[in-house]
Amino acid sequence: MISYVSTHIEDRPRGRVARVTIDRPAKLNSLPREVMDALTGAFRSLAAEPDLRCAVLTGAGDKAFIGGADIEQMAALASSAEARSFIEKVHGCCQAIRDLPVPVIARINGYCLGAGLEIAAACDLRLASDRAVLGMPEVKLGLPSVVEAALLPGLVGWGRARWMLMTGETFSAEDALRWGLVEAVYPAEELDLAVDALIAALLEPEPRAVRLQKALMQHWEELPITGAIQAGIDAFEETFRDDAPRRAMAEFMDRRKAVKSGD
Repeated sequence: MISYVSTHIEDRPRGRVARVTIDRPAKLNSLPREVMDALTGAFRSLAAEPDLRCAVLTGAGDKAFIGGADIEQMAALASSAEARSFIEKVHGCCQAIRDLPVPVIARINGYCLGAGLEIAAACDLRLASDRAVLGMPEVKLGLPSVVEAALLPGLVGWGRARWMLMTGETFSAEDALRWGLVEAVYPAEELDLAVDALIAALLEPEPRAVRLQKALMQHWEELPITGAIQAGIDAFEETFRDDAPRRAMAEFMDRRKAVKSGD
């Protein structure tokens, strides 16, 4: 049986980097059930990698990141129970990405539509090619946008989210950048260099601090401000249960002293 999801793990001096690729370019990397199961399984497996520092998710080819859920399978859904089972698989992909304890970069290299945009929103950081086309077209198919579409108002604001979800119109990478949906846009030929630069930046800090930061920020999304602040206090205390922050700060102060002594 063909697997349409591949995982490559690269060992670097400061830790391991995973690259997960949805390899179905002839279908714009769209997601039938079996591909969603494979994608969820890939991220669940990566969660058990103790030395993993970050992951990159992308689609094969230069036309699509993820073109959406498989429309043929959706059109064949014969009951509300089948519909629930199908959409829970979309949520499962997104949740597995959010559950990965290290940052996930979405490398958006083309069409990023519907479930594809929900998966991108579930990633921690999003870099896009200037050729990318994004959108949530479900209403044009007689469907509401659901599951991780709920993350979009936090990224773009309620007004933009309403426009995206209620019109179903597509928009450019530059629009996505202006609205805060992606962190940066690059010419297609420079996208991989930009992803590598972001990987390098994520590898620089202390690994445990980055893991704690991701977990804490997910708490912030779900808590009122007072609860979010308390969760931050708890996370700060947890950080000092080993010597990593003290070592990092001592190294920082040593570097600062060395710079000052050289003036």
